[in-house]
Amino acid sequence: MKVQITEVAPRDGLQNEKAPISTSAKAQFISRLFASGIVSVEATSFVSPKWVPQLGDAAELWPTLPHSDRCSALVPNMKGLERALSVGVGRIAVFTAASDAFTQHNINQSVDESLVAFGEMIAAFRVARPQGHVRGYLSTIFECPYSGAVSPARVIEVAGKLFALGVDEVSLGDTTGVGSTVETRTLARLVAAEFGIDRIVWHFHDTHGGAIANVAEAMAAGFTRFDSSAAGLGGCPYAPGAAGNVATEDLVYFCHRNGIETGIDLNALARASLVVLDLLGRSVTAKAQLAALAACDST
Repeated sequence: MKVQITEVAPRDGLQNEKAPISTSAKAQFISRLFASGIVSVEATSFVSPKWVPQLGDAAELWPTLPHSDRCSALVPNMKGLERALSVGVGRIAVFTAASDAFTQHNINQSVDESLVAFGEMIAAFRVARPQGHVRGYLSTIFECPYSGAVSPARVIEVAGKLFALGVDEVSLGDTTGVGSTVETRTLARLVAAEFGIDRIVWHFHDTHGGAIANVAEAMAAGFTRFDSSAAGLGGCPYAPGAAGNVATEDLVYFCHRNGIETGIDLNALARASLVVLDLLGRSVTAKAQLAALAACDST
């Protein structure tokens, strides 16, 4: 078995950080991620700098990226799409949720309103980039921090609407990191029956320490595509208390220990985020990263 990991730390991991990270440091971080064997990176977002200052340099960053054809960018609206297209972005992501309360807090729209807007964006993107790639993020797959539990039927409904708009893949996000293995098992079976496995990505946050267990459940159902964040960086401003995505180092260690291929050098990956952690004044906390760095230091 081999899994495909999409690294989201440069966007999802850094978007809420207050300490400014220079454009060159971001490019260095992404370069080191690719050098470790990562094959897909969500590099930035073309959101208004007013709302996410940390990613305000998206247009400046993009031309400096290595392997930009394997990088993607979150695009929140038509203006963001225009900015992304102007610098040659060929892989975009749009963002909605299974909960109206969540999208209202996040983008001031209902889920259906967001889908109408994204339909127009995707159509425009397809004209400009006929061979381009579109990801649809679907957040709050288990629970919304404002309205509570989300039913699997609702997740299936919204995912189906995203596919109907023409997205190439849907990333299912446990935004608050509360999902149990039972919930993951149930949803995974339903999703596989409805959409198959090839176009589905799982995006687990590790708020309660259950992300790896949920990854294992999704793998048991046949899924092989996952998002993760180097050093466990990240969180969600609209999900109070939500931790970052499952740490890429922890995910890679779990895979390798269980005989699952990733194509990633764990030692190189463990060092990739150090440039950013240093600028943030943050210590290493991801368990597999700590262990890998300690092993490197002892040799």
